[in-house]
Amino acid sequence: MNSIHTKKDIYLGIALAIFATVVWSGNFIISRGVNQQIGPVSLAFYRWLMATVIIFPFAWKKYIAEKKQVLENWKYLAWVSLSGIALFNTCVYVAGHYTTAINMALIGTTSSPVFATIMAVIFLKEKMNAFRITGMIICIAGILLLISRGSLQILASFHFSTGDLWVLAGAFAFAVYNILVRKRPKILSPLNFLFVIFAAGTIMLLPAFVIESWVGAPTQWSLSLVSAILYLGAGTSVIAFLCWNIALHSLGAGRTVLFGNLIPVFSALEAVLLLGEKITQIHIISGVLVIVGLMIANAKQRVTPVA
Repeated sequence: MNSIHTKKDIYLGIALAIFATVVWSGNFIISRGVNQQIGPVSLAFYRWLMATVIIFPFAWKKYIAEKKQVLENWKYLAWVSLSGIALFNTCVYVAGHYTTAINMALIGTTSSPVFATIMAVIFLKEKMNAFRITGMIICIAGILLLISRGSLQILASFHFSTGDLWVLAGAFAFAVYNILVRKRPKILSPLNFLFVIFAAGTIMLLPAFVIESWVGAPTQWSLSLVSAILYLGAGTSVIAFLCWNIALHSLGAGRTVLFGNLIPVFSALEAVLLLGEKITQIHIISGVLVIVGLMIANAKQRVTPVA
């Protein structure tokens, strides 16, 4: 049965996508703070384990009611869990040990929307009009300006390292996740869907977690680390993913992923408020470019039915 996305649905999708990026932007601040206390796979494992525990009491009845549908769609759910849960942030956390923040932000924020847009056109048959193309280009320009700090020399000296390839892999995984979520079976409620992929993704991370715990440095537990994992599990996982998935269904994968370009903009603002860093003219100009790009990409979009 088809449903029509009204203007109200689209506005709600935009609001939820922006809120999700605000929450996700704190991921980079938190992960930097605990980088020396815990390994990247362990951080990802505890994050998704926490998310699974948090969502369990709310989703269990839904899971029992939809267990048959979950089993019928296990292959699809496995791919979603692998791309969006087990691989995406784990790759980013691993990359943080090998490459610079400039390289991570440059690759992650510019490549994932491009990957997702191309895949949305190929696999979901989404239309690419002049507004979306122009908006995407302006968004990328804003991010490049922010990361390069307005210096062509920084961009010219950019090169790929081992860490850069990890970020690229994470960006590709998140793009795949965005495409797959668009095809979520309607019979599965959003809450149960998240519970299943959180749990499955955590299980997928378990072997790597055991290996890292065995051969890597021991985790240095502290109140700040526990608080960080709680924020990652509740905020960046449960709340942000739920909002993002609703936005994907309201706006489509091609348009929603463009909002990911707001993450480094919000991260810069958080760095000013929380870390005392100074905001520059480059931050302001790049932020304006990203916002303008998003407005153009979402302008004159025809309300279309989805399956």
